Amino acid sequence: MNTSTNPCELILALDVTTRNEAMFTLDKLGKSLDWVKVGLQLFTKYGPDLIHEIDSFGYRIFLDLKLHDIPNTVANSIESICALPVEMTTLHTMGGTEMLSAANEMRLKKKSELKLLGVTILTSHDQSSLTSIGFSSRLEEHSVALAKLGVNAGLQGLICSPLELESLRKELPADCLLVTPGIRPFGSANNDQKRSATPGVAAEKGASFIVVGRPILTADNPKFVVECIREELAHFKK
Repeated sequence: MNTSTNPCELILALDVTTRNEAMFTLDKLGKSLDWVKVGLQLFTKYGPDLIHEIDSFGYRIFLDLKLHDIPNTVANSIESICALPVEMTTLHTMGGTEMLSAANEMRLKKKSELKLLGVTILTSHDQSSLTSIGFSSRLEEHSVALAKLGVNAGLQGLICSPLELESLRKELPADCLLVTPGIRPFGSANNDQKRSATPGVAAEKGASFIVVGRPILTADNPKFVVECIREELAHFKK
């Protein structure tokens, strides 16, 4: 159960295909939320200019690139991200201790407040798909092992599915950020998320942030959906 006085926060996954769609969505939402996640698709299409444009509207930015490469390449990428108005970014923990440590060392060298978040098992995976690519351990065990590896390498938080929240909260330091995608408000379709939960369940289990995309993006009244989610989250403490 959550013990902090701060409520879990909502991040909008801005998973649209064009800059115009992104700006139209943010214009409709206005100041109804604080955080926006920019993923690989938009960033590879529009680059840092889009990040600066979103920042100019006053949003806090989570750049979700899931970096995974040799240590030097990842460290240099973190150096570039530190120069942007980005507060959180992601790396694959499967890159190993050396890669993750190099990323954190660069963050410290640049005296950046950037938070590095480790991706353990993508929420599109389930036990069957994990087994098919050669992993014999249970999904939850594998996720916890990778999470510990990430925290020990200096990461400030983890990306995890709602189903791993309770076990990770027991195993990791209290100040470790847990950012949870695969969130579907009651009545929403799961789409390609195989390990999902409602906002309230994720908050109760210890999420620091939840990430919601399509249920907001495809709604007739996205601002109303955001307000409902934030009201639900306000009842839970992390």
